[in-house]
Amino acid sequence: MLKNTKVGDKMVSSMTGYGKCTEILNGREITLEIKSVNHRFFEFSSRMPRAYGFLEEKIKSYVQSRVSRGKIEVGVSIVNVETADTKISVNETVAKGYVDALRELCEPLGIADDIRLSTVARFPDVFTVTKGDTDEEMLWGDVKSVAEKAVDAFIAMREREGENLKKDLLCRLENIEELVKEVEKRSPKRVQEYRDRLYKKISEVLASNSIDESRIITEVAIFADKVAVDEETVRLKSHIGQFREILEYNEPIGKKLDFLIQEFNREANTIGSKSQDAEGAKYVVAIKAEIEKIREQIQNVE
Repeated sequence: MLKNTKVGDKMVSSMTGYGKCTEILNGREITLEIKSVNHRFFEFSSRMPRAYGFLEEKIKSYVQSRVSRGKIEVGVSIVNVETADTKISVNETVAKGYVDALRELCEPLGIADDIRLSTVARFPDVFTVTKGDTDEEMLWGDVKSVAEKAVDAFIAMREREGENLKKDLLCRLENIEELVKEVEKRSPKRVQEYRDRLYKKISEVLASNSIDESRIITEVAIFADKVAVDEETVRLKSHIGQFREILEYNEPIGKKLDFLIQEFNREANTIGSKSQDAEGAKYVVAIKAEIEKIREQIQNVE
């Protein structure tokens, strides 16, 4: 029997979600985007500039600390909007060479010397831009700050989706309970119908009303034992109660629900094998249809 005392405020969470955050921190525009679809386990992939590849494991570890299951995709963009991580230096020798060369052209060409700084600055190699050493810890602190907000939005969306799933699951559990009640009401009727048919058949065969009542009682008892579904319906109702309880846990519940729905199916199949009349079979088919819909939905529960 499944037991857990962890009941709290955490909502049922879907494995489908999306979150994004963009901020400018320490001269960099940092964007982190996260999305996911359902998956049996935690699967992580990322896209980010090669120069910042050292962040991948840190981001994965952070996301995994807050998300237990799902196929997670994270995209990271880091753009320098100021001079973070860059150094600009002037090559004075190259600049002077350009100025001297231009002045040499002035006299033979009869052109006035109107050389300006903006003119020289356009020539190649006058300025050298080099990437400085990245403060990895500071950068990770900034990226984590953005990641926290993106993951917050991501989880909020998963919880909204999860609440919709929960409402639908609870509705389907109620449907199953109503169908189980019909099966339970149908069971004693089947025994009585069998007794009536058996009595009529023996009467026709013997063409007499001299019927051994004890034999009839024995046959009916054997039949009643074969078609009794009391144990199965009691267990199925117990599973439904456990299902509702698990929906209130403050931890990931998808795997627990997946295990429990197999127990639903087991009881439904046994009830079906004992309910061979048309009316009983109709209820069993409806029960199994609801169970299958639940099984499909919980594939997307974290």
